[in-house]
Amino acid sequence: MKKLIFPLFLILIFSCKKPLDFSPRYGFNSEVIYSDPSQYINVLSKLYSGLSMTGIQGPAGQSDISGETIDEGFSSYVRVLWNLQELPTDEAVCGWNDPGIPALNKFQWSPEDGWIKGMYYRIYYQLTLCNEFIYQSNEDKLIERNFNQEDIQLINTYRNEARFLRALSYFHALDLFGSVPFITENDRVGAFNPPQISKDDLFQYLETELIDLNSLLANASSLPYGRASKQAVQTLLAKLYLNAEVYIGSSRYEDCRTQCENIISSNLFQLDESYQHIFLADNHTSSEIIFPVVFDGLYAQTWGGTTFLVCASIGGDMSATDYGVNGGWGGLRVTEKLVEKFDYTKTYLYLDTLNIPYDTVFTNSVSNDTNYVLIDSNYSSNDNRFLFFAKGQQLTISNLGNFRHGFAFPKFKNINSDNSSGSNNSNTAHVDIDYPMFRLADVHLMLAESALRLGDQGTAIQNINLVRERAFQNSDYNLTSISLNDILDERSRELSWEATRRTDLIRFDNFTSADYVWPLKGGDFTGVGVDNHLKLFPIPTSDLILNTNLSQNDGY
Repeated sequence: MKKLIFPLFLILIFSCKKPLDFSPRYGFNSEVIYSDPSQYINVLSKLYSGLSMTGIQGPAGQSDISGETIDEGFSSYVRVLWNLQELPTDEAVCGWNDPGIPALNKFQWSPEDGWIKGMYYRIYYQLTLCNEFIYQSNEDKLIERNFNQEDIQLINTYRNEARFLRALSYFHALDLFGSVPFITENDRVGAFNPPQISKDDLFQYLETELIDLNSLLANASSLPYGRASKQAVQTLLAKLYLNAEVYIGSSRYEDCRTQCENIISSNLFQLDESYQHIFLADNHTSSEIIFPVVFDGLYAQTWGGTTFLVCASIGGDMSATDYGVNGGWGGLRVTEKLVEKFDYTKTYLYLDTLNIPYDTVFTNSVSNDTNYVLIDSNYSSNDNRFLFFAKGQQLTISNLGNFRHGFAFPKFKNINSDNSSGSNNSNTAHVDIDYPMFRLADVHLMLAESALRLGDQGTAIQNINLVRERAFQNSDYNLTSISLNDILDERSRELSWEATRRTDLIRFDNFTSADYVWPLKGGDFTGVGVDNHLKLFPIPTSDLILNTNLSQNDGY
């Protein structure tokens, strides 16, 4: 079990009656909570936990958002973000028939889709909580409450962390939905219908806010684990700049490069010696994670987050105990497109009726010889990121509902580095794995891409090879020249299932294109091109009805 970053996970709880209409529960109200300086850390805890938990009673119960369009236990911020960023890509499929899941696999979603609504309202629930905290912690309010200078200074630090969390959610809103409702701490909830901000103006707001926070937040080395730091701000800025051409039609690669170089030169983070460690139950000890979403199998239980990523990836011939949980859900697999990005070898194990030892390996099929019965085919690679489970699985997906179609991908394991299991409760498993929202390898790859787009192949090669050397544990596979497509493929190998793929494919103009397809794209098992309007998700119809200031994204 890891040490949580706050003494209490929840203290101030809100309920959503309708979009952007939040009211306090359980006898607490703002004046009571915010009159006590010792409570600010607990409210800040709720802001951080909004990225992981779905309500006050984990893993499900007393939901943050009433009348949710999908099951409350499913709808954690990380889970809905992951579904929208991974399922409509070449990296992942889910074989479940839960409403909205097949639509994400096949690019057939609509403004009524529950997972899209879940993400949209999670974002705005977060924004509402952050805005309220920022409003209640401004210096005038603190002086009015007769707080001493020590308390004021500490609360101001919390306020800046809340501003970062607000910026993170607005970044996701920009990336997923484009032009969205805009509210700040100066807008009182329920008083008006928020205006719709353009993508250009939201980009400018985020840039201004993050540049200011870069001078206000402390270095990660002086902060407890899991808290927003200067380097987390710089990473978010780098992501904003890397995708600027998509968001505002103008490139900002030099600015992206600068932010990446600032993070690397701080020497506060290093590539973890073990790639797998980044996704284990004790990954809070990793040297690489810049900003995590913290989970704990005992004290932060949810059916979303990393519990979902572990359990939904287990099925077929897999043993759940090997991955530190008590059972698998048999849903998530990878497409053959992801597997094909790796160099791998395939060997065959045959049972021989003539008493040849069981573990004799044949590199070529002998299926024409009736003396041999195929037991298993083994796939292996020198790349440590090749974490697929192939036993009993077929590479090609021709039946989405059959878990054995497509390789399993148990990248996240509720196992500690010493091979002990992570936390479990008495009934089922909830994992200890923190979700690596930002990590150093991504920074190196962002630097490589921005440098290459600026014509600096030397810097690009240097940074991509740092990542590859960790993957192969040597320099034998270092590249001597690279293209942009090489970087895109490397990002897939390194960052697969880390909720970056949709954004990457859009930036490279591969997301909707007929020139780059994968199984189920466009609803076809071979894959087809789709309309460009699908680069953005629709604003939910329910919010359009309530707020007449909003216009739907083109094509919906």
